[in-house]
Amino acid sequence: MIHQYKLNGYNIVLDVCSGSVHVVDDAAYDLIADFERLPKETLLASLAEKYAHTEGVTPEELAECYEQICQLKEEGTLFAPDTFEPMAGDLKRKTAGVVKALCLHVAHTCNLNCAYCFASQGKYHGDRAVMSYEVGKRALDFLIENSGTRHNLEVDFFGGEPLMNFDVVKQLVAYARSVEKKYNKNFRFTLTTNGVLIDKDVIDFCNAEMSNVVLSLDGRKEIHDRYRVDYAGNGSWERIVPKFQQLVEARQGKNYYMRGTFTHANPDFLKDIQQMLDLGFTELSMEPVVCAPGDPSELTEADRALVMEQYEQLAALMLKREREGKPFTFYHYMIDLSDGPCIYKRISGCGSGTEYMAVTPWGDLYPCHQFVGDEKYRLGDIWGGVVNTAAQQEFAECNVYARAECRDCWAKLYCSGGCAANAYHATGSVKGIYEPGCDLFRKRMECAIMLAAARAEDQE
Repeated sequence: MIHQYKLNGYNIVLDVCSGSVHVVDDAAYDLIADFERLPKETLLASLAEKYAHTEGVTPEELAECYEQICQLKEEGTLFAPDTFEPMAGDLKRKTAGVVKALCLHVAHTCNLNCAYCFASQGKYHGDRAVMSYEVGKRALDFLIENSGTRHNLEVDFFGGEPLMNFDVVKQLVAYARSVEKKYNKNFRFTLTTNGVLIDKDVIDFCNAEMSNVVLSLDGRKEIHDRYRVDYAGNGSWERIVPKFQQLVEARQGKNYYMRGTFTHANPDFLKDIQQMLDLGFTELSMEPVVCAPGDPSELTEADRALVMEQYEQLAALMLKREREGKPFTFYHYMIDLSDGPCIYKRISGCGSGTEYMAVTPWGDLYPCHQFVGDEKYRLGDIWGGVVNTAAQQEFAECNVYARAECRDCWAKLYCSGGCAANAYHATGSVKGIYEPGCDLFRKRMECAIMLAAARAEDQE
């Protein structure tokens, strides 16, 4: 399968199944486009006529280019066949029962009242609660017991707002560190926060123990304060930005993400990215809003068209700043074309419900944070383990080949079938697809691949 597109002055040809990316001139681009559709002589004659008045493109050169394409096909870097489908089920079966990561909901409560919050202001449509140390300790024991021979384990402290239960977070990290060597495990901790409760103690602790910290900031003050308000309706931008700056400076500008959300109010999110850059933040992420259909923050068709343009402009800005020696990272444009995710990851996806689970303050297990509160997908608990095997099997069967719509999609080995939660909320099935999200993902991948190709060219 081939995907071809033009972006920012580059003619890009992606060979989907080999992962090869070719940056070519116009004539080669056209040759590849019809290489398998037209007979050789017909194709060469057609392009010889098209480029008859183009300097440097002769019939002989077109014939030579044609032979080079044949050689690339023979080498398996163009028109490579899809040989991965038979592996899809086998790969997940080999890791069945092995858990590598938990999302600990240490606080089902929040000190902000964000209008677009998918978690119902941290309550997840249930009661407000915080996780006790005893429940959290048992969750870590559950992870150790079910991690098999895996050495590296991941735990995300999540909410609500996890800093509202900061003492328990510290106790749980201390417990995990105390048993790592005994069980030959290495814990990698992350924390997601709205920033309101950040102080020196939090900063020092995060620098010592958190591999990554996710900071919620929507960018422009007027956008941030429109949605991310306290219970009195006051915006939080002025309170949290200085704290974020202090934390990022203490981390030497590394191992954090400034995470924003774009909605119907700010599909022109590049302005928010620019605001983050102006504030000194360089590790950035902007996510499309996840909300119920008809919600005022929902992106419209017109919004999505603008978002597509914003993604392209963002890629151009990143390239410009890199060449000026002022680079920044955008999470969704991080792609490694030479040593990227293994084929297991590409086929199987995030592992929600099998390798990765969310734990509520009461110790209930769910496939991920976006399913918490949906009784259909309560998998079990940290004491008795997974008992809802039918639900877990649904997730075990989730792979890129389980979705008919994915089979002919050029981006399938980059998205791995997409987010099961988004699919479920859009279609009622974890094996469905969230089409608007697919469109945005494909655009992001086009931009990411263009950036990678441009960087490679700059290094030549």
